[in-house]
Amino acid sequence: MGRPIHFEIHVDNMERATNFYGEVFGWTFQDWSEYAGMPYFGAVTGTESEPGINGALMQRQGPPPEPNQAMNGYACTMGVEEYDSIEAKILENGGTVALPKHALPGMAWQGYYLDTEGNIFGIHQPDVNAK
Repeated sequence: MGRPIHFEIHVDNMERATNFYGEVFGWTFQDWSEYAGMPYFGAVTGTESEPGINGALMQRQGPPPEPNQAMNGYACTMGVEEYDSIEAKILENGGTVALPKHALPGMAWQGYYLDTEGNIFGIHQPDVNAK
C-alpha cells in the first residue's frame, strides 16, 4: 500500500477546467457532485490497460495559489508522447508556461505549466537522447 490511487485538482470554474483538461489531455469526466456534496467531477485519464491513475476536479474551497508563489504542494506530471504538440494545446487552451521545456539528460523532456485555474502541473516525454 501507499501507492497513489487518486488525485484531486482544485478549481474555481468547473466548466473551464473540464474543457482545459479534456482538450489538452483527452480526459473525460463524470459528475460525482451528488456524492461529494459539492461540484466534483471524476476524471478518467486513460484506459485500464494503460499505467496511471484517475482523479477528480473539485470546487476550490479557499483562495487560489498566488502568482509567482513558491510551489507548496504536490505537482502532478502527465506522461506525453510528443512534448511540443501537447505544449501547443496547453497554450491554445489558456494554460501558461511556469518552467520551460528542459532536458533531463539521457532520460526525458520536462516542463511545468499553469492550468486555467492557477494550478501547476508538469508534462514529461521520455527521450534517451534528451540533452
